[in-house]
Amino acid sequence: MSARVSEKRPAGAGPLTYRDAGVDIDGGNALVERIKPAVRATHTAGVLGGLGGFGGLFELPTGAYRNPVLVSGTDGVGTKLLLAQAHARHGAVGIDLVAMCANDVVVQGARPLFFLDYYATGHLEPDVAAAVIEGIAAGCREVGAALIGGETAEMPGLYAPGEYDLAGFCVGVVEREKLITGAAVAPGDRVVALASSGPHANGFSLIRRIVERAGDPAAEQIDGVPLLDALLAPTRLYVKPLLALIEHLPVHALAHITGGGIVENLPRVLPPGCEARLDARTWRRPAVFDWLQRHGEVADDEMWRTFNCGVGMLVVLPAAHVAGALDLLASHRQEAWEIGAIAAREGAAAVRIDR
Repeated sequence: MSARVSEKRPAGAGPLTYRDAGVDIDGGNALVERIKPAVRATHTAGVLGGLGGFGGLFELPTGAYRNPVLVSGTDGVGTKLLLAQAHARHGAVGIDLVAMCANDVVVQGARPLFFLDYYATGHLEPDVAAAVIEGIAAGCREVGAALIGGETAEMPGLYAPGEYDLAGFCVGVVEREKLITGAAVAPGDRVVALASSGPHANGFSLIRRIVERAGDPAAEQIDGVPLLDALLAPTRLYVKPLLALIEHLPVHALAHITGGGIVENLPRVLPPGCEARLDARTWRRPAVFDWLQRHGEVADDEMWRTFNCGVGMLVVLPAAHVAGALDLLASHRQEAWEIGAIAAREGAAAVRIDR
């Protein structure tokens, strides 16, 4: 990881250096050395080389796939970063970054292969950057993806002191014949919801406004848990339980519930002519969402369109396999519920939620 910045030298007396302009190349190099053990711990059999090259190298296992399809995903953590930075909660956002990308890749049925990150800041703070990247490495280990490269960009003047931004890039692989597209979804299928760990990494522009209105979040408790812990809990990584589910049961569709909530993400995998009929009383909504709705006076429809409301991933599969799916997910310590069914579409809305 290295800083790549080009700036014109201002006029003035005496020679200037890149460090005078705010970019510490030596600091960036030291960071790379510091994070190498964490990065190396993510490496799998397909990794060729290590950090320091111009591109990360990964070799697909010979003979493992007949007709492999690569599935890619990219995302960030959004303004959750601002709340995390304000309260020095840096490690968890690295996990968020991996989850937001890897959870998207697995909904196509793909197994994550490798991950790259982009860390940008105005002034490199080695302890902060190391905490973030070590969090990224922890997320990669959890989903089985190798962290094979990235970029640390120090750009003075572009970010306020103490601020940084993140972007992630994940690539996975799946047999073409095993791609999950939603085309198999049909009336009579059931919908299973996987519990979220909280707001994940969506809706934080609204969350920060609500927190500002409510006062000091450090003084708040929700069901015996500090409010900040509830808000900043890292996004749940669904890759391992979902890959096990896909291996053993006929999964017709998966939907990662991110920005837009259930009402906008589930329709993305429903065929024309199908609608989902869900019952909000069938799953547990974490108390943090009640706190947000109460303190922000947020309307019900706005909650559904902004937050996951306790559901981080949806699975659509035949009714005969619901019990097996719930048992398998429980064996992976993943809380889940049957929350509804697929029916022939009767109106404009692709998702109906009884509340």
